[in-house]
Amino acid sequence: MARTDIHLDAMLRHLGAAYYESLHGRATRADVTRALNTVEEHLGEVGHRPPSGRHPAHGHGTEQHGDRRQHPQGWSRRVRDVMTTSVITVDRITPYKEIARLLAEHRISGLPVLRMGRHVVGMVTEADLLDAQAKTARRLRSASRRTWWPRGQQHPALTAGELMTTPAITIGPDATIPAAARLMSTHHVRRLPVVTDDGKLLGVVSRRDLISVFLRRDEDIAADVRRVLDDILLIRPAESDVTVRNGVVTLAGTLRPTAGDHAELIPLAIKLMWDVDGVVDIVDKLGDQAQAQTGEEQAAEPIEQ
Repeated sequence: MARTDIHLDAMLRHLGAAYYESLHGRATRADVTRALNTVEEHLGEVGHRPPSGRHPAHGHGTEQHGDRRQHPQGWSRRVRDVMTTSVITVDRITPYKEIARLLAEHRISGLPVLRMGRHVVGMVTEADLLDAQAKTARRLRSASRRTWWPRGQQHPALTAGELMTTPAITIGPDATIPAAARLMSTHHVRRLPVVTDDGKLLGVVSRRDLISVFLRRDEDIAADVRRVLDDILLIRPAESDVTVRNGVVTLAGTLRPTAGDHAELIPLAIKLMWDVDGVVDIVDKLGDQAQAQTGEEQAAEPIEQ
């Protein structure tokens, strides 16, 4: 199946889910209309797709990464610059086996669960599937040899709507890479849906996407660090020296951190350097050379009798 057909198939799945839920009183006519509009928007995008072949953030297709160009600020990229824009998604009525197939086939750890084909309502992960199986096993053991479920006892979760973790932990497209890393670490998740202010899916950012910023060349990192110094401190190139080795930035030179406005601006500049893509650590030796020169001059002065 062609990639565009795969995306269309996914949109039709979401439309079908919206219609199904409307029959059971869980969705309104407006909800179905919005799902239909999503399909129409997708068809319009396919019909007017630019030569680059980029796809919207929906569908059971191969995930494509976002634009890797440098952020206009020049110092660091944002989530929108590293996120995956063609996202494999499911709806709330997607069955367990289909979720497992998608996770295994695309070698990913989780899938956004969408409502009406566009809004993120949760995430279903490998852990959710395994947890459901563990709960089923415990129930079977407690039921001894019974192979039927007693009346009133809940059946095991079999759809994405029952399996998913909700609400989903999401992030905005303009968040910084460190902010996304902190959010992943805090909530112990591997992937974050990237959404608009109203919860519409734009893409997904993974741990691997965030790590990619550390693959930059040392020369490129040094150039961005130099730009921070030039923009914040307005100093002459001879006053500071920037070297980068394996992502570790070393600042040196004759610039005195305690002289004039530099006392307040240098800490600010160093803080901004941490936002430069690829920076692993910063070693601040600014002023060391000036202090050494001052010490030599004092030692060379004759002692008055």
